[in-house]
Amino acid sequence: MKLSAPLTVNWTLSYDCNFSCSHCYSRGLRKNELPLPEVLKIVDELAANRVAYANFGGGEPFLYPHLFEVAKYAAQKGIKVTMNSNGWLIGPENASKCKDAGFRSVGVSIDGATAEVHDWFRNRAGSFERAFTALDNLRSAGVESTVSAVIFKKNVADYKTIVKMAADHGASTVYLHNFKCSGKGMENRAELDLPPDEWKEFYEDALKWRAEAPAKLAFDDPIIALLGEKSEGAVKGSTCGKLSLHIEPDGDATPCGFIPLSLGNLLTDGLKKIWTESEVLEKMRSKSPEGKCVGCSAYGECLGGCTARSLAVTGKFNSPDPHCWRK
Repeated sequence: MKLSAPLTVNWTLSYDCNFSCSHCYSRGLRKNELPLPEVLKIVDELAANRVAYANFGGGEPFLYPHLFEVAKYAAQKGIKVTMNSNGWLIGPENASKCKDAGFRSVGVSIDGATAEVHDWFRNRAGSFERAFTALDNLRSAGVESTVSAVIFKKNVADYKTIVKMAADHGASTVYLHNFKCSGKGMENRAELDLPPDEWKEFYEDALKWRAEAPAKLAFDDPIIALLGEKSEGAVKGSTCGKLSLHIEPDGDATPCGFIPLSLGNLLTDGLKKIWTESEVLEKMRSKSPEGKCVGCSAYGECLGGCTARSLAVTGKFNSPDPHCWRK
C-alpha cells in the first residue's frame, strides 16, 4: 500500500544532546536549526498533508528551546505528538509542561537492568536513576510513558528485568529496539551488536514471553518474519519511507534517522513532492531480493530486513540484512 503522505514523521528539532551514547546515530551530526516561525510552517505543511503523528527525537528534545511551543501548536493542528528522551531533564515541572503541551506519550530510554550497564552504555553517570525518576514524574503528571531499550550484548540476558522495572514505574509499552549500525553504532558495532544467531534466540524468547509480559512489547525489526511473525501494518519490511519520514533541524527530509540521505527540504520542496517523487524512496519501496534473499520463503514479509542496516553495512538497499540468521 502506498500512502499519499507519511503516517508518522520522526522530527529532530535539534542535534544538541547532554549524553554521548555508545550507539548514537547522530552524535557527530550538526545542522542549523530553523527559526521558530519556519518550524511552525513545517507543522502547517504536515497538517495540510494530514500527517497523523509527529514524534520528536534528537539529540535530546528538552534541549530545544521551543519544544513545548512547537508541540502545542502541532497538537492544536490535530497532529498527535509524542517524544523520545533520555529522561535526564524530565523533572516535575517539565513533566507537567508535557501534559499542558498535549503530548500523547513520552518515551524514556532505559538500556540496562542495572545502573552499571545503563550508565556505561549512555556514558552518563546517574542516568539510570534519572530515567526511572522521569517515568515517575510523567506518571504523576498524568502523561502516558513508554520505554525504549536498545538490545545489545550487555543487556540481552536481562531484557525481561528491564521490561518489569519499566512497568513498575508506569510505562505502558516497552520498545525492544534492534541495534542499528549508524554513526557511533557502526564505530562500536563489534563491541555491542549481537551475532545473527543470538538475535534469533532473543526474538524467539521475547515473542514467546510477549503474552505474559507486564507491559506491551513492541518490535521494529522486519526480520522477525523469519519466525513466522506477520506484518501488522499496511506495508511489509521496513516502514521507513513507506509509513514514516525523518525531518532534520534545518527542514531536510531523510528516509529515517539512520539513513542520512537528503530527499529535499520541506520548506522549499514541500512534503508532497518529496514523498511522491523521491527516487531514493522509490528504491526503498521497490526492493528486489539479492544474495541469500533470492528464493527465501520469508522475503515477501521481511523484504530483506532493515534497509538502514543493510545500507550502512553493505552500501546497498537490496542486500540481505546483516542480522539475518538464515544461511
